[in-house]
This record gives sequence, C-alpha cells and structure tokens, in this order.
Amino acid sequence: MATLNRRQLLAAGAALGVAGTSFSLPVLAQSGRKSVTLALPRDVQPPFDPLNRLSFPEGNLLRVVLQGLIAFKPGSFEWELSAAKRIEQVSDTVIEFELKPGLRFHGGFGELTADDVKFSFERAIKPGADGKPVLYSTDFAALEEVEVTGTHSGRIRLKTPAPALWQVALPDISGLIISRKAYEAGAYRADQPTKVIGTGPYLLKEWRPNERVVLQANPEFQGPKPGFEEIILRPVRDSKTAELAFRADELQFTAIEPANAADIAKIPGAKILKQDSINFVWIGVNVEKPPFNDPRVRRAIRLAIDVDQVIEGAYNGAVGRAYGPVAPGLLGNWKDAPRHARDVAAAKKLLAEAGVPALRAKLTLLNKPAYQNAGIIVQAQLAEAGITLDLDVQEGGSFWSAGNGEAGKNLELSLQRFGGKADPSFQLQWFTASQIGSWNWQRWNSPEYDALFAKAGGVTDPAERARLYIEAQKLIDESAAFIWLTHEVNVYALKDWLTPGILPNGDDQLYNRFSPA
Repeated sequence: MATLNRRQLLAAGAALGVAGTSFSLPVLAQSGRKSVTLALPRDVQPPFDPLNRLSFPEGNLLRVVLQGLIAFKPGSFEWELSAAKRIEQVSDTVIEFELKPGLRFHGGFGELTADDVKFSFERAIKPGADGKPVLYSTDFAALEEVEVTGTHSGRIRLKTPAPALWQVALPDISGLIISRKAYEAGAYRADQPTKVIGTGPYLLKEWRPNERVVLQANPEFQGPKPGFEEIILRPVRDSKTAELAFRADELQFTAIEPANAADIAKIPGAKILKQDSINFVWIGVNVEKPPFNDPRVRRAIRLAIDVDQVIEGAYNGAVGRAYGPVAPGLLGNWKDAPRHARDVAAAKKLLAEAGVPALRAKLTLLNKPAYQNAGIIVQAQLAEAGITLDLDVQEGGSFWSAGNGEAGKNLELSLQRFGGKADPSFQLQWFTASQIGSWNWQRWNSPEYDALFAKAGGVTDPAERARLYIEAQKLIDESAAFIWLTHEVNVYALKDWLTPGILPNGDDQLYNRFSPA
C-alpha cells in the first residue's frame, strides 16, 4: 500500500476514460492471433516512471516495458528471476545480485548494468529536482545504498531488515530498472510520455490519450517470447460500454460487474474468470473536521450502518464482508476483528450525547454503479438515525484529489477503494500520519499506530510481524473512523481462446503472459 502515495495523483487519470456506449475498435483477426485488445478501467496518465506512477494501469504498462531483478509469476505472489541471473539475501540487511549479461535498453541506450540498478533504486531515497521525494519512496524506506561491485553485480544494503522488500518492491513496479542515460536524456517524464526506455518484452509504440495504448513486442528482448506481437489497451470508463464492446469482439478481455457474469457467460466463445480479491473498500470519516472530531459521532455513524445490507444491495450478493484492510489469507489478517452490528437506538443516543441529534453530512464517492448504490443504501440507513446524508458523486479525476492537500480538510465522509498487495505493509501504510494530505483521507493521526507500523516493517519473524500488524489494526478500529465494507471480487470476461496473466489482487496484470490458449 505504498503505495494506491504516493498515490497522490491516483485519480487524475480516472476521468480520461472513453465515454459513451459505443466505440470503434479493430476486430481481432481470427487466424494467427498476433494481436489482442484488452480493456483499461481508465486512460493511463504520465509520467510513466516506476517511482512516480499514478496507479496500477500505469504500473501494468511499465512492468512489460521494463524489467526488475525479479518478477511475479502469473496467478501468484511467488517470484522468479527476471533481469537477475542470481539474487540472494546474505544477511538481514544485505542482498547480493548478479545481472544477466547482454540485456540491452532499446533506443540505443546500451546495456543494463549494476549502475542502472543503483540509480533506479536510490532515486527512492533521494529528493527529486523539486526537492520532494518520489511518490513511492516508502517502498524502499529501509534502503541505505546500492553498492556496485562489478559491471553486472552489486549489493543492496539496508538500514534495517525489510522482509516486505521481497513483495512490495523488488518484484513489483517500484523495483523496475530504468536507464540512467535515458533518464538524463529526458525519458520517463510527463513531457515526453512515450519515451519509456527498457529491456522488457514490449515497447511502448503509441499512446493516443483517451483512445488507445499500443505495445509492440521488443525484438531485442532476451527472455521468453510474449504471447502476442501487439497488445492494444483501450480505456473504457464504464462496465456497460466494456460489455457491449466485448459482445462485438472489439475487446477480448475486460473486467465486468459480478452481477452480469451469468448473462455474459452465455455469449458464444466467451468465458468468465472469477477471483477473490485482496483489495479493500470502506467508508472513511475525517476525524479533524467538527463534529466528526468527536468519537461519539463517528461511533454513531458506524452503528447506524448495516454493512451486510449495503454490500448485498450494492453488489447483488456477489461479495463478502470485510472486517479490516488486510484480507483473509494474508499475513496480518485480523481473524477476530469485531463484527460491528447495526444499532439505531445506540446511534441516536451517542448523537444526542455529542449535541448533534440532527446531523447533516456529505459522502464523497466515485461514480461507479456499485459505489453509488452503496451510497444510496447508506443514505437511507443514516436517515433512520437522524443523519441527513448528501451524496457527492464525482468523476475519477476530481474524486481522487478530494482528500489531498488543503482540500482534504473539508472532506467529511468518503467511500474509498484501494488495491492490495501480498504484504500487509502496503495496505496499512496509507493510515500513517505521513499520508495525511495524500491518502490518509481520514486525517487520522496515531503515534502509537505509526510506531507499530514502523516496528513491524523491520521484524523478520512472520508470527511477530502478524501480531504487530493486528495490534495496529486494533487502533484503527478504536478510532471508529473506518467502516470496512468488502474486499470485493474480481470478475472478467474473456474469449475462450485467451489465457490471461493476472496477479491475485486482480488490478495487477502481466500483459506479456497473456497468450492464445
């Protein structure tokens, strides 16, 4: 959860998706299948820079143009070697690596060397030209330096043990290696968005804002040949448009609403892929703004909401309930988290004690059907407790900046959804004090929580790490500033001849592992 830090701009690009109910796309040739067209939930937005990316759509593009030392395997959070010939943790604070020789950056920028690794990783611990840290700096928070020991070898030296490095950074987007020479020549920047120089399986051939991204197989790539010579990524803002395009064979892969899966499965040549998610959706309350700075008011709001009814109505019963930010199956999942039940009478009593028996509040939410339905249900539930709730439904561009900077001080309630990663540090980082003004829209500040979070990050024993992360989640629960809804479920429609490459959180996809079945 570095990092939706660093997700400071997450949403600016969400408003750039394709609007309307139809659009013209090239239909895939049915013989040869050298090309495939995949849906994006929104248009990508530069800079296409591993440490300053917006979110997962940009990350998925970067992970096939660049390489890291290691990379995730499809369908799991296990990793395999990528640019590294060898990598080994020789002590709690030292990782040694050796690169595969002869990996070449396209565009004439030479061979990938240990100096490029040093440059790429140390950018995370050095201020940029504007004096500010990169957006995903916390992914490498434990990094002291990268020591170059040879053209293709080096040591990653850490200030403290950092087990999360093997899940959140090295095999993921923040661990991708850029060319020092290309960066100094202006690559990876917003003013030259398609100048993304890498050693990966694809080249960024074209980006037409709001229309398409074209990835072309890199003829110089030294790893396994990707499944398609060309991948076209189409931004599609709403699920209905995506479903219509899929029916017309203008898209061969797209996320869909869970409630529509049975109907789409009847389409000849289609199949449905369902995947439990580790992402998390919740309603957050700004603890700084009166009267929500009174914990009695926050507890009253939580008591007035029937979460089971909300997710049943919003998701048509297709998802389970969440009781915290860390999903079941992950280290740090709080199995015994409280199951808060609705109690309207208790909510009214708390509001009266707080001196606000007739409260008016505003819920800011994204214009996604499931979230809007959830908002309408919550609105009705709160009304029974004497709370008038106004719904502020926003496009992605405005929504994802609603809690940032000074504007975040005026936020009241917000319905948010963040992507999850394999390590709980990612999910829990967003609620530290350092994220206030960026992604801690609750503006919740707990020194005790921050201390537990920091301590857990340096613990190598999994059981102790889990205990510390659960203790941190207990403080989150005590704040009553977080009303957990669901971890959602990922549902995709795809052609029956297509094999996708998807990681367990659903958002992260390996385009080079998409292939004809």
